[in-house]
Amino acid sequence: MSSEENVILNIDDACISYGGDLAVRNVSLQIFEKKITAIIGPSGCGKSTLLRSLNRMNDFIHGCEQSGRISFRDEDLYGDKMDPVEVRLRIGMVFQRPNPFPKSIYRNVAWGPDINGLEGDLDDRVEKALRQSALWDEVKDRLHESALNLSGGQQQRLCIARALAMEPEIILMDEPCSALDPVSTARIEDLLFELKENYTIVIVTHNMQQAARVSQHTAFLENGVLVEYGDTEEVFTNPKNKRTEEYVTGRFG
Repeated sequence: MSSEENVILNIDDACISYGGDLAVRNVSLQIFEKKITAIIGPSGCGKSTLLRSLNRMNDFIHGCEQSGRISFRDEDLYGDKMDPVEVRLRIGMVFQRPNPFPKSIYRNVAWGPDINGLEGDLDDRVEKALRQSALWDEVKDRLHESALNLSGGQQQRLCIARALAMEPEIILMDEPCSALDPVSTARIEDLLFELKENYTIVIVTHNMQQAARVSQHTAFLENGVLVEYGDTEEVFTNPKNKRTEEYVTGRFG
């Protein structure tokens, strides 16, 4: 990994458990600024649990406990001085299934900045976020129609716009294309390339081809343990661990 890369998130010996059962075990890795990092691994390996720890979404899960240290720009993400609401403003999240609010397209994007009292012209912010999510040209003449009338792929791009409207530094994406058709998936992947010019992106995906296409760094988890982490090309073409090789070549079992 290049020395020019800046670490924005540092995960050090993270353990996460639900009701005493460890879901993530002693994971340490660094997330680099304005890069796309993919987290891959079989179902139930702790990918989403790890992702949710990066913006304190696990705080909402009863019985979830965490140890180790996760720092965001060298500040302890779970420290007493860190406001969880502020964390989620700076580290946005896009979920597996599109989840637009039952409101207009405009209100979906404007809602977060509006209730959080963010400065600046709301119309400008909405337009900018919709342009960044490659949706503006498709919806600019129907901003006040229900977001629920959009296609699945459009709804997911709207959810990305909703996150972008808050102007976060990091965007977490949990299987953002798993509910989408191949055409919509390709649109989202193209969008990721554009977004990494300005944002740090961490994506959980079960689609290894997607991880290979979009990310610069890849982490492979198995049973909550980080098996391997490195440059994506190296992880896929010259993995250091035999389990990684078996997984990325489809011989995993």
